[in-house]
Amino acid sequence: MEALYIILTAFCIALSCGTLGSFLILRKMAMVGDAISHSVLPGIVIAFLISGSRNNIPMLIGAAVVGVLTTVLIELLHKKARLQEDASIGVTFTWLFAIGVILISAFTGQVDLDQECVLYGEIAYVPLDLIITESGISLGPRALWISGGMALLVLVFVRVGYKALVITTFNPDYAKALGISTLIWHFIFMGLVSLTTVISFESVGAILVVALLIAPPAAAYLLTGQLKKMLFYTSIISLLISVGGYALATWLNGSIAGAMATVAGILFAGAYAIYTLKLKGRGKPSLSKSSS
Repeated sequence: MEALYIILTAFCIALSCGTLGSFLILRKMAMVGDAISHSVLPGIVIAFLISGSRNNIPMLIGAAVVGVLTTVLIELLHKKARLQEDASIGVTFTWLFAIGVILISAFTGQVDLDQECVLYGEIAYVPLDLIITESGISLGPRALWISGGMALLVLVFVRVGYKALVITTFNPDYAKALGISTLIWHFIFMGLVSLTTVISFESVGAILVVALLIAPPAAAYLLTGQLKKMLFYTSIISLLISVGGYALATWLNGSIAGAMATVAGILFAGAYAIYTLKLKGRGKPSLSKSSS
């Protein structure tokens, strides 16, 4: 049962991260997840200073708020200062991370406070944190319920806003002509990315979250030129990563998160090999506004 809990939690997180990651890749913002993983440090420190506690709930709230702020700053630098997207990401997360380091050294004294000790989780611990009712009935791991709810929210968001997401991703000018606010949709989308990554950090750890944001959709992108198929392939690859990663970790008696990230890399390599063969044969159509 513990194995099932871990696999299901990993799949829910991989599904939500991979679905959002598909649009991040198409928007050329794949490293936003890594930026958020560094930039949330000041939010953690401020939450500690306000609450006086290292309880996970205020820490997650603080991290989520700064995660959203990160996406806002990246967009402002890109649009207003006309920096390239990658430069905006680099400037924003290094600046916020540095502020967090200064706040820790100046205000927290001898308290053991950093991202590693209060935010980043380990997926192997998922079965240990169960929700127990007053009557003593176990409802399963808290992380599974949270990640499952997050995955459902992401899927509903993509289903409801699919057309707007497609238009604002591929042709922002056309979206404006139709009266669709690209800025509003961008911030809604990036806010959901921030919330998903921060919540996922606590369950599976930052490295695996970043891998799941990028590897499944990147592999799917190599396999198809249609967005709907890309999203479908991403979900299949996410499932393979969850099951295969756990099997590999069990076989090697090693880190589950590390094994899942390794399987993600292997699957991406396989997708690249298929892409290369297809390219030699007839080429791969690029994703475009007409391929959705």
